[in-house]
Amino acid sequence: MRLSAALLPWGLGAAVLLLVVGLYLAFFVAPADYQQGETIRIMFVHVPAAWLALMFYTMMAISALGTLVWRHPLADVAQKAAAPIGACFALICLITGALWGKPMWGTYWVWDARLTSVLVLFLIYLGIIALWRTLDDPSRAGRAVAILTLVGFVNVPIIKFSVDWWNTLHQPASVFRAGGPTIHPAMLWPLLILALGFTLLALCLHLVAMRAEIMRRRVRTLTIFEAERLDRLAAEVPA
Repeated sequence: MRLSAALLPWGLGAAVLLLVVGLYLAFFVAPADYQQGETIRIMFVHVPAAWLALMFYTMMAISALGTLVWRHPLADVAQKAAAPIGACFALICLITGALWGKPMWGTYWVWDARLTSVLVLFLIYLGIIALWRTLDDPSRAGRAVAILTLVGFVNVPIIKFSVDWWNTLHQPASVFRAGGPTIHPAMLWPLLILALGFTLLALCLHLVAMRAEIMRRRVRTLTIFEAERLDRLAAEVPA
C-alpha cells in the first residue's frame, strides 16, 4: 500500500503527459494514409487497446499461477483487479475495430478469426468477473477464477497468431515483426507513445483497483471479527 501510494502520482502524471503528446502527434502531425485516409487515426486507439487486452489477460494468467502454485496473498487481488480493466480494453478494441472495419471492409463485423477470438476474449473476461461476484469467499473465488483463467489463456496465442494460421481479412503484424515495423515513422512514433501512455494509465488503474480490493477485504475481515465478537457476547449473557 505504501509503495503504490508513492508510485501512483508519478505514474498518472507520466501517463497524462504521454497521452497528451501522443494524441497531438496522432491527430495533428501524423499524415493521413494514402489508402485509408483519415480513418487510419482509429489505429492510435485500437492497437493499444488490443495490446492491453492481451497484456492484462497475460497478467491475470501469471497471477493465477501465483494463486494456485505459490499461494501469494496478492495474486488473486491482482487478478480480480485486472479483469474489469482488461474487459474494458477488449471492448474498446472491438468497438474501434468495428468503426475501422466499416469503411475498409464495408461492414462493421465479419466472423474473421482475429475478430472472433477477441470477442471470445471479451466473453471470457465477463465470465471471470461474473465468477468473482458469484462466490462470496475470496479464497474459494480466487482458486476457481485461477483455473478458469488458465484454461482461457489458450485463446491468447490464438489471437496473436490467427492472422498467420488462417487466411483472414485482418492485416498481419506491422509493428513487432521479424523484419522490423512496416509503419512509417511519422505514424509509428505517435502509436508507440500512445501505447506507452495507455499502458501507464492502465497500470495506475490496476494499482488503484488493487488498493480498493485490499481495503474491501480488510473491511470484510473486520466485519466478520466484529460479528463473531458480538455472537460471543450474546452467548455469555444469561437468558
